[in-house]
Formats: sequence, C-alpha cells, structure tokens
Amino acid sequence: MIRAFIAIDIAPQIIVRISDLVHRLTPRLLGIRWLHTGDLHLTLRFLGATEESKIDPIAAALADSLRPFQRFTINAKGLGVFPNLRQPRILWVGLVGSQLPVLRGKVESALTPLGFVPEQRPFTPHLTIGRWRQNHRSEHTLKQELERWHNHEFGSATVEEVILFESDLKPAGAIHRRLKTIPLGSDPLP
Repeated sequence: MIRAFIAIDIAPQIIVRISDLVHRLTPRLLGIRWLHTGDLHLTLRFLGATEESKIDPIAAALADSLRPFQRFTINAKGLGVFPNLRQPRILWVGLVGSQLPVLRGKVESALTPLGFVPEQRPFTPHLTIGRWRQNHRSEHTLKQELERWHNHEFGSATVEEVILFESDLKPAGAIHRRLKTIPLGSDPLP
C-alpha cells in the first residue's frame, strides 16, 4: 500500500513569492510549523492508502477523463486560515481559477467507478504554507497579517498537467514522489 494523492504542481515564480511571504511572516506569527515551499501543490483529491496495483488504472481513468480538458490559468492570491481566526490550524494562500472546480469534478468522476467515494467537503483551492502547534496563537497579530495580505497577488500560471503522487511520511515531513503525470489539452483557454 502507498499513500497517494492527485494534485497540481505550482509554478516556480509563484513559489518564490510565497517563500518571500513565509520569510516575512516567520518572526511575526509564532508557533507555526512552516511547510517546505518546494513541496507546494494544490491537492485535487487525497486518496490515502492505495494498493499499488490500482495506480495504473487510476492514471488511465484520469487520462481518459482529462485528455480533452484544456489548459487554463490560475492565480495565487490572498492569505487565509482554516477553520477560523479564533482557532486557526492551517495557514494558506488562496488559488483562483474558474476551471479549478470543473477540473476537481472531472477527477472525482474518473475515480468513482474505481471505488473511490466522492469527497463531501466543499472544495476550497489553496496552498497550505503552515500548520499551528498548540498554544502559540496571537489572534491580534494574525488578524493584522490576514488583512495585510488579503488581496496580495502572488502570480499566475498555466495548469498543464495533473500529477498522481505518492506521499511518504517521515519525521521531518512528507516526501512526495511523482508516480504518473497526466497532461491536459494542448491549447490554453483565453
């Protein structure tokens, strides 16, 4: 069994800007375990423990579903928290793109015949940049930073592929390895 998920990689120019944000926020927001920005991705679907024999059928189903799906643009914008300001657990940068929910739906549709139950939680496209540890929260400082970065643009990029990843959990953090890459259609949408 492997721990698998389906995601979109993030363009290097966006990662550089988010790395700068993390550098600025680190002394201001205490008690956060910052994620390595080289691992930033938009998870479309977490699969969890998956038999290795299912990897090829999953990739084939995704390829069939996504082959006609055209490339599109996403924008990284704003800063937010889950679940809320009073009890934040995850700090994130938002992702905006009208085709993101459509792409997510195509991924879910491709997986359903393979026995994966569709995700019930609402889809909120984001990049997790940090996770809080217990008892180190300053609601006032956090609120100021969220307001400061609310409309900040981190850049845009074209989504050209969807990737099936393996996630190997290690004490220092997860290590992600590409298992399969599924290219989207050849012409970007306007």
